[in-house]
This record gives sequence, structure tokens and C-alpha cells, in this order.
Amino acid sequence: MIEVVQAFDRAPIAQLDSDDVGALEAKLEKARRLFLDRGAWLSTHERIRVLRDLAARVAARRGDFATLIAREGGKPHADALVETDRAIDGIRDAADILRARGGIEIPMGVTPASDRRRAWTVKEPIGVVAAISAFNHPLNLIVHQVVPAIATGCPVIVKPAAPTPSCCLELVRLIAETGLPDGWVQTFLPAEQALAEKLVTDPRIAFLSFIGSARVGWHLRSVLAPGTRCALEHGGVAPLIIDRDVDLDAIIEPIAKGGYYHAGQVCVSVQRIYVPRDMQAAFLDRFSARVAALKVGDPMLPDTEVGPLIRPAEVDRVESWIGEAVAGGARQIGGGRLSQTTMRPAILVDPPADAKVSTLEVFGPLTCVYGYDDLDHAITAANALPVAFQSSIFTRNLAVALDAAERLDASAVMINDHTAFRTDWMPFAGRHASGLGVGGIPYTMHEMTAEKMIVFKP
Repeated sequence: MIEVVQAFDRAPIAQLDSDDVGALEAKLEKARRLFLDRGAWLSTHERIRVLRDLAARVAARRGDFATLIAREGGKPHADALVETDRAIDGIRDAADILRARGGIEIPMGVTPASDRRRAWTVKEPIGVVAAISAFNHPLNLIVHQVVPAIATGCPVIVKPAAPTPSCCLELVRLIAETGLPDGWVQTFLPAEQALAEKLVTDPRIAFLSFIGSARVGWHLRSVLAPGTRCALEHGGVAPLIIDRDVDLDAIIEPIAKGGYYHAGQVCVSVQRIYVPRDMQAAFLDRFSARVAALKVGDPMLPDTEVGPLIRPAEVDRVESWIGEAVAGGARQIGGGRLSQTTMRPAILVDPPADAKVSTLEVFGPLTCVYGYDDLDHAITAANALPVAFQSSIFTRNLAVALDAAERLDASAVMINDHTAFRTDWMPFAGRHASGLGVGGIPYTMHEMTAEKMIVFKP
């Protein structure tokens, strides 16, 4: 059995039956048989219909999904509604992409050897997909993994995060109501992590979509069956640089949102903030006042801005990392435990460069503020880690903006916005240890596709 509890107060929500090795084998074999039977593949217009129907069904349950997100994952209800809206839009995006998606013509007749031939490519589903998801966006991440599989025609077996399975289960139930035949989307709820590894390493899996920690993701990649492709989405230690020409009053709100949204439990949350040393005090006066004013508590209350961490052990960990940094010379502003699952948002000023809070993803309500003497120093510090995901610079100077955008080691650079900005149709990917492959609805559809070239000689 899997016990599901509320993130905020650990009150029981549900007990769910778990899947054993026999259930896994049945699911894998069902998915394999579906894929091998080309006569069972759904036509493009049928997949478009399923996706449009699904979007309408999720929209009709918007409030219910937001409540599930807030209760299980602890995301404030107002933000949970935004997540649900993004999920609905993502489903619609996939349907729209199918209307314009196709192969290309390969030039022939350009040499004597290629004369009197025609060649073109077609897009085919890659095969059975295994999707391993994370807790922090329990509906939208599932949409980003399952919906591209439906759109491309891949059978998918999805394992939601253990603390937040309900959105996935409800989404899959709604998928069945659209008339998508049984077996194309299956859930997997193992009681043991070893069974999840058994799923993704099975040779019947053609593609692994993984969202989670780098430690687990890189391990799973190392044990995949030969030929299995994968996309890994890990975290970062997102840097944000403030140039000296900015209006400090104008940038406080987006930085606070980027750092403390969902209690910092976002893979691109603002974590390292670099400020000109002679502006550091003025920035901290404004920033600390806004952070102290953030409403912390029950995610179901309409004015809550920062909810709980997913487990009490995560609060223990974040507190210990803060303590280590303070012992190393950092100055702490705010912080402190409010309950077993909630913390006051904290700021650390100039923590050591080798502290955990400076080198590892905190995934909690904490930002670190560092003074810098020149922009070169700030960019060098921002690029100093083996993780690289999204980064940011606030500046009024176009030359500075473009120079930083070129020099920051990141998959995306936000100019005058926080690091956690994302739309669901844009590419979303980590560099280096932060991940492999590219997320985002159209890009995941590409990853789940195998191109076939056809050469015709009359």
C-alpha cells in the first residue's frame, strides 16, 4: 500500500494499492503488443480528437485538480490553479502541433548516382515510453510526459512521484473517458524503487522520460537497455545577476517570486543572486522586507504565498545547510521552522563559495546574496558549477544584456526576468550535470519520434 498525505499537516488523504513485479510485467507486455500491432495505431485525427477532448475534461475539473495539487504537494492554491491552466494549454498545444507536423523532402537527382529517385521522411512513434515524474508540478509534469506520448502514438507507462500520485491517476482516468483504447496510457505505482528501475531498464522500453534528481537520473541512464533513448531533467543552482544600473524597487517582486515560488521547490528557482557590492545593502533592505512579508502557511488559504516543503525531512536538510553556511561566516536574514513542514523564507548573505547552499540545489525557501566588484567576476561565479540550467540578468544596458546572454553558461538566459520563467512550448533543458535532451511539449514530441526515410525509384 502507498499512503498519501497532505504536505502541510501530514493528514492522511488516501491509501492506494501498489503494483508488484507481476503487474509491471503485465503492463510492459500490454504496451509492447500495442506498439507492435500497427493496425492498432491511432490515426493523427483520432489523436487530435483525444487530446482536445482531454483538454476540455481537465478544464471542467480545474478546481478539483488545483485542490489535489495544493493538498498533496503543498503548492499554494492560487499557484495550483495556474499550474492547472498551464496543463490545459499544454494538452491543446500538442493537438495543434499535430496539424502541422510532418517529414521533409530529401534532395535527389543532384548527382548522377541519385538521379531518378525521390526521397522523403516520415515520423513514427519511437516505441514504448517509460515516464518517471516529480512531485513539484504533479499535474503539469505528467502532462509534459504523457501528452507527447499520446500525440506521437507511443504507449506510455507513467510512474508519478510517490507523495503526489492523485493528479496522475485522475488525468489517466480522464484519458480513458476520451475513448483512447486501453493500454496506451498506464500508471505504475511501485512500493519499492527497485521496481521503478526494473521498469526503465526493461528492453521493451524505447524511451525514458525522467524528471528528478541528478543522482537517480544519471544512474538510470547508465543501466538502460541498449538502444533505449532518454531525456533527463535535473535541477540547477540558478544564478541571477543584478547590474548596477537597475531600478532596485522594480526588480524586488520578480526576484522574490522566482526564489520563493512553491517554497523554492522548482528546478530553476532563483538561488544565487549577485549584486554590485556597493548596492548590496540597499538591495538587501528592500529584498528582505519583501521576503519577510511573504505569507507562509496552509496552501489552501487564498492569501498563502509560500507553502510547506514536501516532507519534514526536507526542512531538516535545508535547516542543516543554512546552519553550515552560517558557521562558515554567512549572515542569515529570516528563516526558522514554523512547523514540521514549513519554514520562514530565508536569505543568506555572502555564504562561503564551497558551502552546500552555494554549490547544490537547495530546493527550499532560501536565496543567497553575494556581492561582486565587476560583472566579469559575477559571470565567472555564475558559471562556476557543474550544473547549468536557466540564468538571469537584470540590466537597462543593452550591451551588458547581450554580452551576459552570450557568456552565461546556461540553456536559457532571462533578461529582466527571474530564472524560473517558463512557457510550456519553449525548450526546457539542463546542460552538463543538469540534464540530457530537451523538454517542452513540441521538443518532447520530437524526442519521442523516430524518423524514417523512404527512397523511391520508379
